Amino acid sequence: MLFRFAAPCFYAPELWTAGGTKLGDKHRLPCFAELEGKQPFADVRMAWSERGLALTVQVRGKEQPPWCRDSKIEDSDGVQIWIDTRNTQNIHRAGRFCHRFAFLPAGAGRRLDEPVAVLLAINRAKESPREIEPRQLRVNCERKSDGYFMAMHIPAETLTGFHPADHAALGFSYAVIDRELGWQTFSVGQELPFAEDPSLWGTLDLVR
Repeated sequence: MLFRFAAPCFYAPELWTAGGTKLGDKHRLPCFAELEGKQPFADVRMAWSERGLALTVQVRGKEQPPWCRDSKIEDSDGVQIWIDTRNTQNIHRAGRFCHRFAFLPAGAGRRLDEPVAVLLAINRAKESPREIEPRQLRVNCERKSDGYFMAMHIPAETLTGFHPADHAALGFSYAVIDRELGWQTFSVGQELPFAEDPSLWGTLDLVR
């Protein structure tokens, strides 16, 4: 099976403010699960600048609050992002330019109501990106009656090999994970090992 695809990721001059970020309709990312007749439950948007990447996720249709624990990231509701700053496409094991970020709408703090942002290891990786401090990542979350709105910022200094002027495409995938609503992914789903195999990721073209 060979299926390559690319989607545009548009430039935004100001990625992050004290209030987070708001991205317009042109920044909405496609969900290729719609080709199989699946109905997306999350609106995922993304923008870039030389300062890094910004994303927003709006989850709708929930009747229960998200289940999140910063001590159990893998089991929590939230968003995971995979990024290859070299868009290698032909490797099956992650290298040092491959990253996996997790953002949770809650799970931290004494009352477990503060959002979480962390860089995670990729299973079977040959090499890992440079280590970062979790506080370098930024995340805001607003709870809604039927879900949540989460804004995320991945600064350039947390992305090994991020040089848009020289490498204007990223290997990319995402998964919005929810115990109530299921999984929404950028392309292939859990039937294939995309979480550890960069050759199964799509491409984002960084469009100015």
